[in-house]
Amino acid sequence: MKIARFSTGGDPQYGIVDGDELVVLVGDPMFNGFETTDERVPLSSAKLLAPVIPRSKVVAVGRNYAEHAKELGNDVPDHPIIFLKPNTSVIGPGDRIVLPPDSKQVEHEAELAIVIGSIAKNVRAEDYADVVFGYTVANDVTARDLQKVDGQWARAKGYDTFCPIGPVIETDFDATDARIEARVNGNVKQLGTTADMIFSLGEIVAFVSRIFTLLPGDLILTGTPSGVGPFVSGDTVEISIAGIGTLTNVAR
Repeated sequence: MKIARFSTGGDPQYGIVDGDELVVLVGDPMFNGFETTDERVPLSSAKLLAPVIPRSKVVAVGRNYAEHAKELGNDVPDHPIIFLKPNTSVIGPGDRIVLPPDSKQVEHEAELAIVIGSIAKNVRAEDYADVVFGYTVANDVTARDLQKVDGQWARAKGYDTFCPIGPVIETDFDATDARIEARVNGNVKQLGTTADMIFSLGEIVAFVSRIFTLLPGDLILTGTPSGVGPFVSGDTVEISIAGIGTLTNVAR
């Protein structure tokens, strides 16, 4: 099922997407389950928000698609390369990506994101689904020029608004061969499939959970296909993953 976090002008609420309506949930389903109220809200009257705000961290995996590693002049890694993005980088669908004055080359990276659903440590690869609440779409926005200058990725990946996610969380998602696409002003820039990942979702969760204790609401971004490229102020960036939906943001 598809879970949305939304607002109709008041406090954020959660709902199950049912056609063109949201079936309102009693509370955050990650902690309160899927009990519903008697209320239904038209999608057209709701503002979709970031479907989750990580309570502790966003973990991201670099170079998890061979062609992307190649286009940046890097070798394919023999283990997942991970980095952190602060939770203050998270924004939702329709929110603006703020371009920092320090950078002249901000780029999109279309990614599948895992939403962790329970406390997880030393998870076995074959058991990874036990700790996953669902999946969403992410854009690992990157100041590419600063990434090259710094030699490490905290600044280039960590600016406020540099982790758009949404539009919903899909709790029942087949990630074996899902199409991933990025478009800038309607023009396709990235086109790939999760079948091309170097490290599987199970391998990623196992690796990350050996390092960090994962908490409910934490995100793991799983890497991007080739075709990353720049966008500028006024551009509309759309990231689509088949089976989940399309995340749209405008840069300024």
